[in-house]
Amino acid sequence: MTDYFAGIEPVRHEGPESDSELAFRHYDPDAVILGKRMEDHLRFAVAWWHSFAWEGGDPFGGPTFLRPWFGDTMAQARAKADAAFRLFEILGVPFFCFHDADVRPEGATFAESRRNLEEIADYIGEKMATHRTRLLWGTANLFSHRRFMAGAATNPDPDVYAYAAATVKLCLEVTHRLGGQNYVLWGGREGYETLLNTDLAAERAHAGRFLQQVVDHAHRIGFRGTILIEPKPQEPTKHQYDHDVATVYGFLRDFGLEREVKVNIEHGHAFLAGHSFEHEIALAAALGIFGSIDMNRNDWTSGWDTDQFPNSHADIAPAYYEILRAGGFTTGGTNFDAKIRRQSLDPVDLVAAHVGAMDVCARALKAAAAMLADGTLERLRAERYAGWQMAEAQAMLAGTLAEAAARVEAGGVEPEPRSGRQERLENLVNRFL
Repeated sequence: MTDYFAGIEPVRHEGPESDSELAFRHYDPDAVILGKRMEDHLRFAVAWWHSFAWEGGDPFGGPTFLRPWFGDTMAQARAKADAAFRLFEILGVPFFCFHDADVRPEGATFAESRRNLEEIADYIGEKMATHRTRLLWGTANLFSHRRFMAGAATNPDPDVYAYAAATVKLCLEVTHRLGGQNYVLWGGREGYETLLNTDLAAERAHAGRFLQQVVDHAHRIGFRGTILIEPKPQEPTKHQYDHDVATVYGFLRDFGLEREVKVNIEHGHAFLAGHSFEHEIALAAALGIFGSIDMNRNDWTSGWDTDQFPNSHADIAPAYYEILRAGGFTTGGTNFDAKIRRQSLDPVDLVAAHVGAMDVCARALKAAAAMLADGTLERLRAERYAGWQMAEAQAMLAGTLAEAAARVEAGGVEPEPRSGRQERLENLVNRFL
């Protein structure tokens, strides 16, 4: 296959005044922010599924993209990998992510699918040997094929559970072989359409046991990366067991996995759950399970997951602020789980989408870092809770309800409300945007 991105040069940082369509205005990988290179803060990754496997279809229309690598042969799978690494080189991204179904053709049997995945993994490994881009995380597609229409680990058929186990085992091993820093489980079909045919207790128990088995196998093979769950409410099922960060944490606690598994939080999924992106990140950090993020956006006038590239630094600066407050990424990063629109047919459209998104994230990071360095938000937050540092307050937490009540009954405790200063804080944030 000829070079799909022929004529497109590697994208460079040219500064805010550049008028080039394909230039970074804010993303300078070597710029040092809060003592760390920008590239190391953001840890960008390209998603194989949206960028190279998606054909441009939607619920009302078929494929619009005619990529030369589309097909079900291993030669086309290798051509897809060639195109992928060419894009990685143009963008200068340090990472990529994939599902098994993104990179290999589906076989007539599991054995054939396994051979296809192992063969293309060897080819990807060869590409990695001559490129700087590494694997942020791998995962298994347990939702597209009709066998998973009633779930994978939560399926009422134990044979489907076994098939899912074999698939995850293989994908985890391939991720380990390729040096992946994380492994993600997204339960796209782990939910139900109607309670009339659902055993909630059984499905939840099976999902918990499945995750325990995944963690155990990761230890057995020496995988030292992070196991991640990606929360998502509704879509495609009416109810999903991994609705949001709080739900996932309760699930992990129930099955003794809160120290073994973290979360990969998607912007669009947070919105569908009725939360802000920064809320989900802050909660995960507070619970000790923050791992990584999928960066995208939804169309706020639409009620479903549109997976568009981010285009507002003001929208995501609070999210990066919470990431910086939490100490930044360790094994995680910023994966663009986003797809160009089905009318964006040209190769340059795919490049431009990533360039714009990387710039938006970089600008958001700079704003977030400036807010954190300024310190006003953290100072005012600490002042608001300062009373809890007093000996009497700490003793109250350690004591009984009756002892807390006795402080009031003894007289002298007549609290007066104090302003939360929300509008002033919002104005403060806007000064950095």
